[in-house]
Amino acid sequence: MTQFLMKSVDIGLFRGLLPAIVFAFPLSVQSGEINVSDAAGLRNAVASAQPGTTILLAPGNYGAGFNFTNVRGTPGRPVVIEGASPDELPLFSGGKEAIHLSDCNHLVLRNLKVSGCSANGINCDDGGSFDTPSEGMVFDGITITDIGPEGNCDGIKLSGLKNFLVTDCRFNGWGGAGIDMVGCREGVIKNSQFTGKEGFSQTTGIQAKGGTEKIRISGNFFHDAGARAINLGGSTGNRYFRPALRDFEAKDLEVLGNHFVGSEAALAYATSVDCVVRHNTIIHPRKWVFRILQERSLDDFQACRNGVFEENLIVFDKRVGTFVNVGEGTKPETFTIRGNAWFCSDDTRRPALPVEEADGIYQIDPILDISDVPAVKILSKNPQLKSVGAHAYLAERTGVKD
Repeated sequence: MTQFLMKSVDIGLFRGLLPAIVFAFPLSVQSGEINVSDAAGLRNAVASAQPGTTILLAPGNYGAGFNFTNVRGTPGRPVVIEGASPDELPLFSGGKEAIHLSDCNHLVLRNLKVSGCSANGINCDDGGSFDTPSEGMVFDGITITDIGPEGNCDGIKLSGLKNFLVTDCRFNGWGGAGIDMVGCREGVIKNSQFTGKEGFSQTTGIQAKGGTEKIRISGNFFHDAGARAINLGGSTGNRYFRPALRDFEAKDLEVLGNHFVGSEAALAYATSVDCVVRHNTIIHPRKWVFRILQERSLDDFQACRNGVFEENLIVFDKRVGTFVNVGEGTKPETFTIRGNAWFCSDDTRRPALPVEEADGIYQIDPILDISDVPAVKILSKNPQLKSVGAHAYLAERTGVKD
């Protein structure tokens, strides 16, 4: 009997909107393993894979252009495509796309490297069957570099996924989004790094649009990851919405415990509804702290509304003139801004905000060490600020208070 060491990720707790959803996938498989060392061997192994199969890839360059359709694992018994050695990742390089997954369920990609693709690194979709999304997809420990370099070229493109996980991935240099979601729901993106690279256009680090809802983005690090490090919404052609055209681009997204360094703005609420940004650390945005935008017609879409921005730690300087960029057609008066800590590093300015902030904290130096950026954790050393910023989220999750 195959023995599994299980790792579970709870992606519920969206303010009571979702039940607890648990991913379980094998860390180690004692049987059902196929060892592969070249592109032909990989294609053959995937073609014959059954629930519980693990395909172990030896180090080497496998090229690009892999198209896998209808690969089906089951809950608790996924199909796994995994680098055999986490210290020497198998490389997928060149071509338009490294790997395209279509209409697959319960498939895990782990410990792979993707580089130098002209369109997308990894593209995963529902095969055009909008009512039957791909479920249980996991992207774990993937390194993606040098995608594009310009235009709508994404590190990982996800269209029509449900109950998915992206964890411990690294993105360095892309054209459009590090991760671009269209019509995705009930997923988690966590513990990953998005680092912009000179010569790449990098529009955004993570984008959630096309009717995307109930996504948690937590514990990630963004360093110059596009004009908007996270885009909560966007502008999508109507025919691409999944499962059907909605009156919002994004809804019920949570951005929790992330670090942002640089970018024009840490994030934008863009034709989005009921999105929460809490316990993040934002350091030296170059133009705005965040944006409230309406990028779709009010004839067909709700006005951007009901956003929450609370208990974040923001360090800013003279480059921030307008703290919150408010676009026409939005409803900034419906936003809640509460309990954030604001520190001006080159003056004593207080933020001018579109609504009055309750319980704001001003000009308490967080004592951050950012000399070794990019670093995954930039924690405040000031005990007066222990309840705000990414440190507070980490403490809340681990029970460590100091």
